[in-house]
Amino acid sequence: MVSETTDNTFEKDTSEGVTLTDFWATWCGPCRMQSPVVEQLSEEMGDKVTFNKMDVDQNPETPQKFGIMSIPTLLIKKDGEVKDSIVGYHSKEQLAKVLNQYL
Repeated sequence: MVSETTDNTFEKDTSEGVTLTDFWATWCGPCRMQSPVVEQLSEEMGDKVTFNKMDVDQNPETPQKFGIMSIPTLLIKKDGEVKDSIVGYHSKEQLAKVLNQYL
């Protein structure tokens, strides 16, 4: 399952284990393509990785803090520390390969 995260909850939501946060917006075409891929990954890897999504229009502080200029951006953290940032659409296989490096 992919959970919604906000500027207020992001640090808590991404402080433990491996997390992937999908930064997106409703008007973003590539974001709408990426979203089902993230959903599929969450079903397959949800026991090992926490999946979140953040609407950048409703939550501007966190994307600004991490220098996110383009969406979709997928931010991967491990135990609260940023490990990777992936910009643009990526396949499920590509994302799984990146996530497996941090498990």
